[in-house]
Amino acid sequence: MNHDKRILYGEIWLVRFDPSVGHEFQKERPAIVIQSNVQIRKSNLLSVVPLTSNNSKVLPDDILIKKTTQNHLLTDSVVKVYSIVSYDYSRFINKIGFADLKILNEIKQYLRKHFDLLK
Repeated sequence: MNHDKRILYGEIWLVRFDPSVGHEFQKERPAIVIQSNVQIRKSNLLSVVPLTSNNSKVLPDDILIKKTTQNHLLTDSVVKVYSIVSYDYSRFINKIGFADLKILNEIKQYLRKHFDLLK
């Protein structure tokens, strides 16, 4: 795969979610790349989970992420882990920062639950 953008697991990117339909996330928003670097090199699509600054509707599996100098988020946010999407590289606008290992491990734990891999 030859892509203009070098994107890695755990990075936070500003992603264009539109056009979207129904309950899908909309607008340009930060998202965490959840696809492994090995799989990124094999695919034309990148899997992410979106972030939102709206913390008024936090669901049980949502993960809170505090803004830090590492992730460069503008505000404390919520990782909406249940909303896993895969997008073409053209939707990725620019890299914002990196998620820390604690957040990435919480996402991995959720993904095990989401895909029934806990056994």
